[in-house]
Amino acid sequence: QVELVESGGGSVQAGGSLRLSCAASGSIFSDYIMEWFRQAPGKEREVVAGIFWSGGSTYYADSVKGRFTISRDNAKNMMYLQMNSLKPEDTAVYYCAADKTARDGYIWKIAGIDYWGKGTLVTVSS
Repeated sequence: QVELVESGGGSVQAGGSLRLSCAASGSIFSDYIMEWFRQAPGKEREVVAGIFWSGGSTYYADSVKGRFTISRDNAKNMMYLQMNSLKPEDTAVYYCAADKTARDGYIWKIAGIDYWGKGTLVTVSS
């Protein structure tokens, strides 16, 4: 089992930047595909970005490509999301998530997640 704690959320004006962090504990961090999801008020939770075990391959939702960068440091049990050129539509609670089983067809999907953090709020004002 792994415990996930997000930090780094806050309020920023459009065009600004934030860096989210996710601290993992309780298990071997490199065993997990790591992902960021977000949920805006009144909307469904959606995947934002993901990164494979060694960090060699990444995934981004079309809405954040070119603006967000996901990374991980397995030695520190940490994952990060650098968010640049933020837009009001990026406002959401951002969740750190871990996928241990990596089932075909479930990667980058809510149904594939084994563990969730509690989330950190990002608010982008226009």
